[in-house]
This record gives sequence, C-alpha cells and structure tokens, in this order.
Amino acid sequence: MKPLHPHIKNFGVLAGLSLGAFFLDGYHPGVEDAEIYLPGILKRLHPALFPYNSEFFQSHAHMTLFPDLIAGSVRALHLPVGIVVLGWQFLCIFLLLLACWRIARLCFDEEHAVWCGVALIASLLRMSAAGTSLYIMDEYLTPRSLSTPLALLAVTDAIQGNYARAGICLAVTCAVHPLMAVFAGTFVLFLVLVQRQELVSLREPEAVFVTAASAIAVPLFPRVTTAYREVLETRSYFFLTNWAWYEWLGLLAPFALLAWMAWLGKRKSLGATTLICQALIVFEAFFFVIALAISMPGRFDNFAELQPMRCLHLLYILMFLLGGGLLGKFVLQRRVWRWALLFVPLCGAMVLAQRATFPASDYMEWPWKASNNPWVQAFEWVRANTPEKAYFAMDPNAMQIPGEDEHGFRAIAQRSLLGDGVKDSGAVSMFPNLAEEWREQMRAQRGWKKFQLTDFQKLKTRYGVDWIVLEQPGVAGLACPYGNWRVRVCAISSEAN
Repeated sequence: MKPLHPHIKNFGVLAGLSLGAFFLDGYHPGVEDAEIYLPGILKRLHPALFPYNSEFFQSHAHMTLFPDLIAGSVRALHLPVGIVVLGWQFLCIFLLLLACWRIARLCFDEEHAVWCGVALIASLLRMSAAGTSLYIMDEYLTPRSLSTPLALLAVTDAIQGNYARAGICLAVTCAVHPLMAVFAGTFVLFLVLVQRQELVSLREPEAVFVTAASAIAVPLFPRVTTAYREVLETRSYFFLTNWAWYEWLGLLAPFALLAWMAWLGKRKSLGATTLICQALIVFEAFFFVIALAISMPGRFDNFAELQPMRCLHLLYILMFLLGGGLLGKFVLQRRVWRWALLFVPLCGAMVLAQRATFPASDYMEWPWKASNNPWVQAFEWVRANTPEKAYFAMDPNAMQIPGEDEHGFRAIAQRSLLGDGVKDSGAVSMFPNLAEEWREQMRAQRGWKKFQLTDFQKLKTRYGVDWIVLEQPGVAGLACPYGNWRVRVCAISSEAN
C-alpha cells in the first residue's frame, strides 16, 4: 500500500496550490448562501442578534454542528469573526487539496500525474456541477466547504479498506452537513460493493430496497402544500424536467467519460482508477433514477428537498481529479510548456467567470477593507449605527438586483430582516414547515417597487418593521439618515392617525 502521508515538501506544494486556488477563486464572505450560514454563527456568538425571523437561517443551523464549530474557534482564538472565517476558508481549500492528493496517490505512480490532478481541482473551484447550482467550492465559508474534504478522506480510507476510519469521517461529515453525508455514505457503500465484487449479488428486489433505505436516511416528508409548491417554483433546478440541454449534457456525459477512464485504468493498471470510476457510474445511476422519479409531476414533489443530483458534486470532483491525473500522465508529462498551455487559459477563464458573477465588488472582499459596493456600504452602516433589535425590510428580490452582487443583508448588516424571495425561499425548500410564514411575508411585500409611505407603515403595524433599505431616489416622507448614490437607509415613522 502506498504511503499517503505527505512529506514536508508535499505540504509546501499543497499550501502553495491552496493559496493560488484561494486567490483564483476570489473571496466574498457575505454572498449567496452565506446569508443562511453566517447569521447562524453570529447568533451563536451574540444570542441577542436577530430577534425576528431567525427561523429562516436557524432551521439550517440547528441541523449541524458547523456554526458551533466556527463560533467556538472565534471564542478560542479571541479574533474577529471575519478573520477567523477567512482562516477557515483557506484551511478548507487546503484540506480539499490534501484529500485529493491522497486519492490521486492511490491511482498514479508518477508525481507529475498526481500533482496535475490536484492542480486541476485547484483551478476549477468555480466549476459548477451541471444543473445543481453547486460549485466545487464556494468563495465563502459554508458547511459544504468542510464536509467535502471529509467525504474525500472517507473515500480514501474505504479504498484502503480502513472502514472504521472511513466511518468516523462519515460521522463527522454528517455532523457538519447531514445531506452531503448521505451522498458521501452512498458512494462509499457502492465503492465497497464494487471493490468486493458484491454489487452483482443484489438480484432480489428486497436487496435493492434495503440498499436504498440504508443510503438515504430521511425524515418523514410532509404533504406538499400550496405554499410549499410556490417555494418549489423558485427552485426549478430541483427537477430534471427543468434542466437546460447543456445541464443534461453535464449529467449524461460523465457516464461515457467514466466508462472510458475505467477501461483505461484497467488497461494501464492505474491503481484505484477503475474502482473509483465503476463506483461513480453506479452512484450516479442510482441517484439519477431517484431524480427522475421525483421529477414526475405531482407524484413525489415532497421528496424534492433531497436534491438527489447533488451527487454530481462529489462525482465532478473525483472525475476531474482522475481526468487531471490522466492528462498529467499521458499528455502534459514533465513538459512545462504543456502545463502552461492548459492552466494559463483555464485560470484566465475562471477569473473572468468570477468577475462576471460579482462585477460590482472587489475581487477579494477582505474583512479589514471597506467595500466599494454601495449596497455593502449601506449594510455596514446599518451594522454600526442601528440597534441590535432593529427590524428591517428591503426589496425581497434585492440580492438579484444588478450591482447588489448577491450580498446577504443579515450576513453583513447583522440585523433582522423580513423574509426575502432569494435565500429564505431556499431555506423553506428544505424545511417545508416554514412555507406558510414565508408566503405570508412575500405577499405583504408584493409590489415593493411601487410602495409608498403608507405601505411601509402597514409593514410596521403588521410585523413591527421599523427600518427599510431602498434604492435611490427613495420615497417621500421617510427620514433617511444614510444614503449613497445607489441606496438609502430609512426609518419608518408610526402610522398617522
């Protein structure tokens, strides 16, 4: 068995690749799903924060030890939250590449093949897994940032036959991200079955159902209500029938590519390559069938929150890792100019993709540096100049406004917010019991862009909202202590008698 403990030199190369990947991927700690996860950490550190509507992020936080882990490290290190989260982001990238290095070592003898596979993953952190809306690693810290390397470490241990250690890794993965642990555990199961050549023994239907039940441990799913159906309509990627042709290509092409790599691995005796590829084919096929069943109109909508095609996240990482190793072994070899011919354009494309996603923000949003984004400037003013119990409302689709760059209000302003239609709907899609409350708040904010003073006063009367964030030029009759060229922050006075 090959030694999988890196030497000091290997650690140095991994650290260098991690640093390069970090800067290539960019850093935006308060965007997209950080609106769900970062408030959970902040609430652990300061329980008085978010006295209203915290259920829209606490629903996730209560299912994982992730916010407790990050909050505990903040307390232990006595450092600002922003600095600690930044450190965790880099550490997670390093752990991801370390886990990839360990797997590549089980597949390739040549160092240049191993490092090519790892370097390809480092270059593709912004690669989206077909139609799942999941990147290999986000440019902000989430539970998936930590669960991904843990899942890969479990894969390494399973290949080596160290099932006890693989089980420990899966248990920790489950504590960090229960849903992604389902996919990791299922893949490890198929990996072991393929490795022992026992997959063909599952002839009886009962055995198939046992395998499925053991692979997908889910709670009882409630009946789909009208309110929850509205939420599902905001997450069209839950259903394969809504995927675009190129997303279907990203789903189906791996079957052919993995079959070819499995054949090549067997022909060239490439360690665990064939084993991994064969297990991945079964793994994807298993969840593909489940996804097709869920996509049948009206039949299994209540299982949509499983998002079975999230299996592609793990599959893409392993597929590109092995593909990079094959490129290094047979094509790039030790020719520097060949490496440059592949990685320079690839990294350039990733930079362009990052800038296209966050065009109005700094490439690296450092926690110690003032933002140039006017929305973030307004959110930071709110954090510094309004009471912790302040309750805000803003355009429920503000995160999708050009120039806002999907920055989360709660994550940055650290204040309560009336339900939004972008990220809160994502939380509701996973926790259907929140659907009625979310729909009620969405209806109360319908027609936001035409709201006048009386409409905001109704929000205050109904929900207690006392502050709002508006696009310029704002609304007459409101006192607005802060404004910049794009955004105003205004207080709502009591409704006139």
